[in-house]
Amino acid sequence: MANTTFVGVSRKELPACPVETTLQLIGNKWEVLILRDLMPGKKRFSELRASIGSISQKVLTAKLREMEANGLVQRKVYAEVPPRVEYSLTPLGRSLKPVLDSLEKWGYQYKAQMAQSRPQRSR
Repeated sequence: MANTTFVGVSRKELPACPVETTLQLIGNKWEVLILRDLMPGKKRFSELRASIGSISQKVLTAKLREMEANGLVQRKVYAEVPPRVEYSLTPLGRSLKPVLDSLEKWGYQYKAQMAQSRPQRSR
């Protein structure tokens, strides 16, 4: 299976463009927000759901499973009653920090530019 990626496709099936490969892994807003919220450290499912906001339990579960399969997120289950599950980023997931930092910087710059370019209302 050395020729298979985390998502189960062969390396030959990955897009030729590295940007497209990245977007396949984190091109969804939920995935980016999950990465953002796990960057500081591990969180439980309920903490993630609360910090992300309007995501449904079903979608968060699906995205976490997908990101785990892709090698970006790890899930740790503690043998306790009731069971405790924590999510954290793998080293591969952590390696996306510069990408998220760039997105954040660009977002701040965009918001500032839009605030400056808004026409002033006259009273």
